[in-house]
Amino acid sequence: MAIETPYTVTTSVNFFLAPANPGERAYNYINVDPGTGDRKKNYDIETKDISVENVRGKEGDYTLDTAGFQLVHGPASHKSFEDDEEIQREYYPESIELIKSVTGASKAVIFDHTIRRRRPGQIDDTPSKRQPVSQAHVDQTTKASIDRVHRHLPANEAPELLKRRFQIINIWRPISHPALDWPLGLCDYRSVDPANDTIPIALIYPDREGETLGVKYNPEQKWKYFRGMTPDEAVLIKCFDSVQDGSVAVFTPHTGFSDPTTPAGTPLRESIELRNIPTMKSSTAKNTFSALSDDKDPASCVLTKLVSTGIEMGHHAFRSNPDD
Repeated sequence: MAIETPYTVTTSVNFFLAPANPGERAYNYINVDPGTGDRKKNYDIETKDISVENVRGKEGDYTLDTAGFQLVHGPASHKSFEDDEEIQREYYPESIELIKSVTGASKAVIFDHTIRRRRPGQIDDTPSKRQPVSQAHVDQTTKASIDRVHRHLPANEAPELLKRRFQIINIWRPISHPALDWPLGLCDYRSVDPANDTIPIALIYPDREGETLGVKYNPEQKWKYFRGMTPDEAVLIKCFDSVQDGSVAVFTPHTGFSDPTTPAGTPLRESIELRNIPTMKSSTAKNTFSALSDDKDPASCVLTKLVSTGIEMGHHAFRSNPDD
């Protein structure tokens, strides 16, 4: 597609507001209440108008380690995205090769994927009905990221992996047509105040509990997007990095948003995310996440594990995390 001239749009985005009771832990139920169409939660949101810059033509300024996200050109051979088994058999392997080529990691175990097809009015109450998320967030905290490693990796591998630098990266791709409708907004990590802009939120599943980061509004945040991403493109979103000493981006707040420049009649957004944990072939970087306290914990998201060779599904692999 033709490179767009960078410009900025104004749109409304939902941001986190802490629970009314000071010190109360924020929580959010994963599945919606069929009666209300809402997810039960104990916190509020506030809607703010923000500027989002289209950075087409400036893609090189945004990398995983600087901004926390990176656009890549990588057409997928798999096209249908209708059958989970086909996705795992055909799309997972080529996505593993993509993440290896960009990060230098040696191998990958993908633990889940989420497909989103925007359907106004449809209740987001099952994995097959996931809608774009319209609130600024980060998918997992440091605690949740470590829990993911223990949950999805063999018990004899997880301790060794946690000694090395590892990341959690989301591979986000439009499917079937360009994502002009409800594109993905990404916040440049260099503009984020991790300690003050994020708050852990407990995610209550029917059988377990996870944890994400709610993102509070800060006028200093710089929001970006790649207008009209095509199915031949993917954006890598860093949701966690075990190196948290200020030398690299740790995570990327993100959200779906309504782009006022979307032409009338544009097909509704459809996209897929793969969750993966890259570990480097050889890493001299020292993990620093253990020094963070849980309540100031800035981090999170998707999972692929990279080890030696071959493809491996994580233990308890499952379809569809509704968070991002």
